[in-house]
Amino acid sequence: MSDIQPTLPALSLNKNDLLEDDEVILVVDDYQIIITLLQDFLQQKGLTSQAAGSVKRTREIIKRMPVALVLLDINLPDGNGIDLISEIKKASPTTAIIMLSGVTDIHTALKCLRHGADDYLTKPVQLTIFWETVRKILENRRLQINNRRYQEQLEQANFRIQLLHELAMKMNTAYLSMTALEEILQAILVGITAEEGLKFNRAFLALFDATGEVLEGRLAVGPGCREDAVRIWQEMNSRDLKFRDIIDSIKDHDFQEDSEVNKIVRALRITSDNTEHLLIRAAMERTTINVCHGHCDIKVPVPIDLMGLLQEDSFVVVPLYSSSRSLGVIIADHFVTEKKIDSPLIHALESFASQASLAIEHSRLYTDMEKKIKQLELVTHELEENKDLLVESERYSALGQVTAQLAHNIRNPITSIGGTARLLSRKTTDPQQLKFLDMMAMEVARIEQTLEDLFNFVDTTPVKKERTLLYPLIIKTLMLFYHNMERQNITYQAHVPEQLTSEIDPEQMRKVLVHLVRNAIEAMENGGELEVKVTTEKEYIQIAVRDSGMGIAAADLQKVSDPFYTTKVAGTGIGLALVERIVKDHQGKLDIHCRNQGGTEFIVALPLS
Repeated sequence: MSDIQPTLPALSLNKNDLLEDDEVILVVDDYQIIITLLQDFLQQKGLTSQAAGSVKRTREIIKRMPVALVLLDINLPDGNGIDLISEIKKASPTTAIIMLSGVTDIHTALKCLRHGADDYLTKPVQLTIFWETVRKILENRRLQINNRRYQEQLEQANFRIQLLHELAMKMNTAYLSMTALEEILQAILVGITAEEGLKFNRAFLALFDATGEVLEGRLAVGPGCREDAVRIWQEMNSRDLKFRDIIDSIKDHDFQEDSEVNKIVRALRITSDNTEHLLIRAAMERTTINVCHGHCDIKVPVPIDLMGLLQEDSFVVVPLYSSSRSLGVIIADHFVTEKKIDSPLIHALESFASQASLAIEHSRLYTDMEKKIKQLELVTHELEENKDLLVESERYSALGQVTAQLAHNIRNPITSIGGTARLLSRKTTDPQQLKFLDMMAMEVARIEQTLEDLFNFVDTTPVKKERTLLYPLIIKTLMLFYHNMERQNITYQAHVPEQLTSEIDPEQMRKVLVHLVRNAIEAMENGGELEVKVTTEKEYIQIAVRDSGMGIAAADLQKVSDPFYTTKVAGTGIGLALVERIVKDHQGKLDIHCRNQGGTEFIVALPLS
């Protein structure tokens, strides 16, 4: 006679209410008929089951697949079912156990319950009672698991809120230098990958460079390969490291510059004009892209080289941006666990990304402000230190204007007088008249020489050369005109090797730069771009001063360095004459060109040695 007494079948419940998709019920008994009856009954209820007739087979199944419930007999061919209870619970704490035995001794039942069994049924058992017990045990188990999951989700949500709050407080209470920014970005990446955080296996950060033209890998957290992941997790478990501990020792804990994951991120480099690239698309369109097995939900191909670099075909890309510009992206994946990246996880990742965006923008604003402050300090210092040079430059300008006016008002009449005197001296033989006419011609010549001397009024002090760094000389000159450029909406760039030196007279060369920069600024009354670039060409150092002004007519190029020749309404042309003389005194040469894109280029070529 069977130990199972059949009854009318009850209505089946949805197995998802009791088991997850991959979970099974394990029937352990040495009697095959009982196994067959129980499995058929469970199948009618829509529940998946596996069978084992021995202790050995039970252990194999427990290791191989997730078991939700074990229907366990006591007397087995190779052991005692009671001894298996503690072993099963230790291997899988969430697995429920119902003892199903022919032993009716109350002491045996209590012993099973003390060892961890959830219930005890004696054979023969009615299927109605059996089903109610199984359903109750599975429902309680599901409630406990769901409760534990909800508790974990609450703890994770609380952790994320606290972390985001702390990051926000740090950004609001301190200026973000580049060092502080690095720490915050690393903290965000650790939060994305930490067990208490989002539990991503890896997180990569890529940012646009200062020009916005190249997206470059910046930071990464996580294992470079699956073997590294196992090693890191074992170390963290052995040391019981928590998130705060990792944050406090970021630089000392598996996030070194030479780690495998950082080698991966440093190899990431994409130009912004590659608008069809997945990462550029996500950054520019400010949209999150979830890639699953090499495919994404928007019409853009997933680059093979990107999947090859990450060694992963499933990942999520979240954009970083401020109100005015795109900043970069965060890439996160489940490189080791290969879990599916669902919508709630993506939304949480976007919250971390928004904090990273705020930190980056805050830092850039602080850096820009710091740069402006340093520029203003340098401007103030240079104006104070070199006010005499500006006064001298203005003196040259004023004296040149007086000279030009003298040349205009005196030269023509004097030329007429001298010419008339020489003409009359050829038409008379009277010694007395010739004496006075020759005197007139001589005095006119003296006046003409005086005018010529006025043309050469600039200082002719001998050049005193010394080894001089060009970078500070040029930067300080630009700072003298900082307010002028700000007022006229002129932007400037200086491309000068910081360690480049030349044998020059620094004071004389400073005058050259002052006049060239002044000319460039005066040529851009309505704003423009000023560029100073220093290069080495063969045997010369070339200092190029370029503006985007109206330029110089081709017909005037050969005359602009002539004394007092100018196309400006208020100019005198004496500045370039001075520049040319100083450059020649340095055995150099001055070239002037019209730029194809508009404006003028002045090139001062000085010998390398």
